[in-house]
Amino acid sequence: MKTIVLACSAGMSTSLLEKSMNEHIEDNKLDYKVIAVPSGEAKILIENKKQDFDIILLGPQVSYMLSQFKSITDKPVDVIPPNIYALAKGPAVIEFAEKVLNK
Repeated sequence: MKTIVLACSAGMSTSLLEKSMNEHIEDNKLDYKVIAVPSGEAKILIENKKQDFDIILLGPQVSYMLSQFKSITDKPVDVIPPNIYALAKGPAVIEFAEKVLNK
C-alpha cells in the first residue's frame, strides 16, 4: 500500500480532497492510503519518522514550502496543481501522485 500525505496550511481544505480521493480509492479498489495534515504537522511527521509514507503533496497555498520539504526527505514531494486542488478532484490527484512517483 502506498501512503500519500496531503499537506496544506491548516488541514481544512485538504479534508475535502482527502474525502474525494478516498472515495475514488475505495470505488476502484486501489492500494493507497491518504493522510491530510497541516504543513507543520507534516514536517514533524517526517522529521520524527512518525509516519511511513511514499509521497507528500502540498496544497498550492503552501507551495512556498516545497524546498523545505524536499530538504528533510528523500521521498517525492510536489505541489498539487491549483486547478485540481481547488475543485477537490480526487481521481486527478491520485493520477498526479502516480506520475510524480514514477518520475
